[in-house]
Amino acid sequence: MAAAEARTDRAQPLDFEVWVTEKADALLRFAYVLTGDAALAEDAVQDALTTACARWGKVSGADDPEAYVKRMVVNAHISWWRRFRRREAPVPDPVRTARAVPDGAAVRAEAEAIWDLCATLPDKQRAAVVLRFYEELSYAEIGQLLHCAEATARSHVHRALAALKTTLSTEGAEDA
Repeated sequence: MAAAEARTDRAQPLDFEVWVTEKADALLRFAYVLTGDAALAEDAVQDALTTACARWGKVSGADDPEAYVKRMVVNAHISWWRRFRRREAPVPDPVRTARAVPDGAAVRAEAEAIWDLCATLPDKQRAAVVLRFYEELSYAEIGQLLHCAEATARSHVHRALAALKTTLSTEGAEDA
């Protein structure tokens, strides 16, 4: 009898692990929609799965274990914001005396726009531009990496820059 109970105890965590492997992504998506924040979603799912693991015998015996655990996620989130609300008292926004520091969003947006433009270039030209201006390689090194002559590497960079300049001037004319 003791051997049978030991086998059952070992089988339950394995079943739990398999179930979590199958359902973890869906639970995280559900928690994210519920909380609106990735970190809070991960915390709520972790709290729920910790509780579910401890009570796996009861949870796995439910008609719908996924719904049971989703309810645990909801309860974990509600418990969190109740604790937070009791602990944290909202304060008015501070009066700013110093100039606000940029958060880098404009720089990131500009970098993303540049990469979007580079994505429109043919493969060899894009590679040559990235190697020249991002990796700061010489034309000879670019030629070696792209298996072409140094003059061809220069040509790739020159044509890519001309295409980017044309695209930028065309977009600038459309914006005006």
